[in-house]
Amino acid sequence: MQEYWEIYMKHLEGHPATIQFNAGISMDIEENQTIFPIVGFVKVALQEPNEKGLLHPSEEPEILYMEDKLEAAMLKFRIGKYVGKVITQGTVTFLFYLQFTYNWQDFLAFALDEFEGYAITNGFQDDPQWNYYKNLLYPSAVEWQIIQNHKVCNALKEQGDSLQQARAIEHKIFFTDSEQKSPFLETVAKEGFKYMEDVVHEEGFEGLKIYRIDKPFYYDIDEVTLYLIKTAEAFEGQYDGWETSLVKA
Repeated sequence: MQEYWEIYMKHLEGHPATIQFNAGISMDIEENQTIFPIVGFVKVALQEPNEKGLLHPSEEPEILYMEDKLEAAMLKFRIGKYVGKVITQGTVTFLFYLQFTYNWQDFLAFALDEFEGYAITNGFQDDPQWNYYKNLLYPSAVEWQIIQNHKVCNALKEQGDSLQQARAIEHKIFFTDSEQKSPFLETVAKEGFKYMEDVVHEEGFEGLKIYRIDKPFYYDIDEVTLYLIKTAEAFEGQYDGWETSLVKA
């Protein structure tokens, strides 16, 4: 089972939530479903959540320590795998997929013996289809794009880019029906996007490269890409990411 973790924000039941999950597990999900058919959870009431019900920096070290203890205990008792956590509405819920549950209480006692000051609930249930992983932890196509957006933003920032300087940002879109390229281009041109060149996907799909002058700051680029994703889908297309030049302050 591969370890490859991602973190992103979403809304759950109308409330902001931070999701962190092991994306690497999805690469072998059919095998994992067979071996670990039970989902377990440990839900902790935060003592000092911020105004949005998320983790406050002052409490973060304690919650990270608890997470480490839970993960170490899961390995010690060899009953399953830690797959992710959800922080929302003043709680953090740690999720596991389990092979068996006969020593679940031993696992909890070992992991949580130092956290008597926290209100903690726990439980487990059958989930052979891994619905909690697929529908709660795993991001949608739009959420995946936001994850990738922020990775590019972080890479630019690490190289000295303030992200506040507008510059040409290039985008690729591919289409299942090549005849949809022209009407798509006409639509986005009304929003200031300009044609650069035709492109061909490695799987043979035809597409376009377009550009517009924008800031690559986190929320700005999210708004741009979400618009292009939605518009591309209306023309049987698929958005395929963006790139831009480094502009140092």
